[in-house]
Amino acid sequence: MPFGFLFSGQGSQEVGMGAELCERSPAAREVFDLACEVVGYDIRKICFEGPAEELNTTRVSQPAIMAVSLAHLRASEGLPPHSDVVAAGLSLGEYTALAAAGAVSEKDALDLVRTRGELMQEACDRNPGGMLSIIGLAKSKVEEIVHEASSRGVVGISNVNSPTQIAVGGTGPALERVDELAQKAGAQKVVKLNVAGAFHTALMAGARDKLKEKILRTPFRKPRFPIISNVSADYTADPMEIRENLVNQLTSPVLWSDSMLLMINDGVHKFFEFGPGNVLTGLLRRIDKSVECRKP
Repeated sequence: MPFGFLFSGQGSQEVGMGAELCERSPAAREVFDLACEVVGYDIRKICFEGPAEELNTTRVSQPAIMAVSLAHLRASEGLPPHSDVVAAGLSLGEYTALAAAGAVSEKDALDLVRTRGELMQEACDRNPGGMLSIIGLAKSKVEEIVHEASSRGVVGISNVNSPTQIAVGGTGPALERVDELAQKAGAQKVVKLNVAGAFHTALMAGARDKLKEKILRTPFRKPRFPIISNVSADYTADPMEIRENLVNQLTSPVLWSDSMLLMINDGVHKFFEFGPGNVLTGLLRRIDKSVECRKP
């Protein structure tokens, strides 16, 4: 029976993350040494001590979460062999999953995510926007709402986290209209997310185009175990296809629910979540309560 490895995305960061791992694991400390070298500042200190305001920036949180997730993987014992693993990562977590599978080196993955965070922060500053989480409506209904709200500005589905938990990103006026329409349609809850901008929408096009150049120059290999792409919610192994998916990911919805259902339908019933927090465990419970997900 295969096991699922899940890697955290942005938003799971918290001050103090990684400190306990580094206290007990030399391998985890090596990951943080590498991360500090790649990003060019003491990301270890920010993870362990804060301040939270700096850790929560897109520029810092993305490489910080990757460092903690890789350190968590390296420090874990008794994990199943690669032949029994299928993996996925939420947004930036896809880069971590690819590094874990040897499709890209840890150093190159950290460098890509450092650049990705910087470019996404620039895109947010240049094209202000936000995100809403809509709970209790099906994807088809949210698509209708987004289509109607598009008359007010740029707007699109950013994440399909579960069948009835969907994030929408866009400009302020468009999101106001989404909120109105979602409430009218009977959404259980509409929550404004504390993010820098409209991730995984057309407002990230500038970041996508600049990141593409770096992704195309980065060496990728066939992963040691199957990886599921956020963009396609399907397995990806060809290095060029991996690159294309990572480029398109910046302006395409993260199909997390479909990715988890693919794993479950292929026989994965035990999952391990790597990285800070337990966001992915919570989402998995919304998708299928019968499967097990825990920290290793």
